[in-house]
Amino acid sequence: KILTALVALDAYDLDDVLTVKTLMNNGQTMKLVVGERMTVENLLYGALIQSGNDAAYALAENYPGGVDAFVVAMNEKAKELQLTQSHFTNPVGFDDPNHKMTPMDLVRLATVALSHRTIAKMVAIPQITISAVTPTYFHNLTNVNQLLGKIPGVGGIKTGWTEEAGENLVTLVERGGHRVI
Repeated sequence: KILTALVALDAYDLDDVLTVKTLMNNGQTMKLVVGERMTVENLLYGALIQSGNDAAYALAENYPGGVDAFVVAMNEKAKELQLTQSHFTNPVGFDDPNHKMTPMDLVRLATVALSHRTIAKMVAIPQITISAVTPTYFHNLTNVNQLLGKIPGVGGIKTGWTEEAGENLVTLVERGGHRVI
């Protein structure tokens, strides 16, 4: 979802409004509703804070050319960032034999992502309530990174879990003038 956020930031403005077209309710979600209109910024909050698969999918589904074109853009971005041991087949991080990423590539990706103020701010937020463009739907988002606010210096970044990969954690810790990912 970190790479999904970077590709979305390349493609959209934060205030662009996207429509949820498909109900994605597999795994972690922010409980989006089909037809709901949400800003890119709020979908990014959903993908990065709540780890919402539905938010990541909505970002990809609205991309010119749809999800398949978004995944192509993800792989192009991965090459651009020299993520040489990574390949993506979906915008969510679902298990797939051809969907892979190494710990070193995750560190490279996280370093780039943190250079974006928007992402750096979002991944450090413990919780937030967002709404659709018309305040019909509200979503209370809680960061799935349980280290935030409990361990001094932790500033995000992203957790993950799949059946095949198990638990994953990319963490930023800043202490004594040192920054470790």
